[in-house]
Amino acid sequence: MADRIEKTDAEWAQSLTPEQYRVMREKGTERAFTGKYWNAKDDGVYHCAACGAPLFDAQTKFDSGTGWPSFTAPIAPSSVETETDTSHGMKRVEVHCARCAAHLGHLFDDGPAERGGKRYCINGCALTLEKKDGDS
Repeated sequence: MADRIEKTDAEWAQSLTPEQYRVMREKGTERAFTGKYWNAKDDGVYHCAACGAPLFDAQTKFDSGTGWPSFTAPIAPSSVETETDTSHGMKRVEVHCARCAAHLGHLFDDGPAERGGKRYCINGCALTLEKKDGDS
């Protein structure tokens, strides 16, 4: 991954929307079925909304029925990092951007078996989509 990006809380608050700040810096979650990418079908690359790092190829996106964008794998293993999250009385695997440490969502082992069985459940507000040429 490219050089690590570090900013103060005030700098992040200035560069992100209030919802993005709550999700990406305070480890919040957007409501299911409300984000702009949960049902998106466009081809392209999803980037970190905080720092622009490429995170997921749209070819790995699938409809998990959960109301959040779900992917079977990151664009490269070094694009994201994971750590154990024991908040809310659960044991989960948190996913964050390897470049800026922004909280993206969680990783589960209930993805499509034929595609590796992983489900990267990502908050839509943590992403921006760079569509491939020809997509409108």
